[in-house]
Amino acid sequence: MNVKANLPPEDIARACADAMWAEDDASKGLGMEIVEIGAGFATLAMNVRPDMVNGQRIAHGGFIFTLADSAFAFACNSHNERVVAAQGQITFIKPGKLGDRLVAKAREVSRGGRSGIYDVRVTAGDAVIAEFRGHSRVIPGAWLPTQDQ
Repeated sequence: MNVKANLPPEDIARACADAMWAEDDASKGLGMEIVEIGAGFATLAMNVRPDMVNGQRIAHGGFIFTLADSAFAFACNSHNERVVAAQGQITFIKPGKLGDRLVAKAREVSRGGRSGIYDVRVTAGDAVIAEFRGHSRVIPGAWLPTQDQ
């Protein structure tokens, strides 16, 4: 596929997500699924399993962070550039519970040069569980072939 052939941004985002998902053993291993993908945004979901609750019997924050981080990754890799996290921070608002379906919606706030900022909201039903902000950094390479490759 030659991405310089005027593909719509949504098609590029989907193809990048497919290429990235094929190699993302962590997200797949935790039972995540891609719900929606587009240029600069991604929605991923994950069910809280028994092995994801902590001693308080609530969803371990590390798993909530990982879901948010994965949504962030798919959003910032949607432009056919290889992008990694430079920084991420999360604020936990309410606990997730065993059996909850957590949904992480990531959106691009800013993107310029090699840097980007993305916000991710994690919900369980109508309840906001956490807010995440990630800063991204472009590294060499692309997910899809270009005319130069």
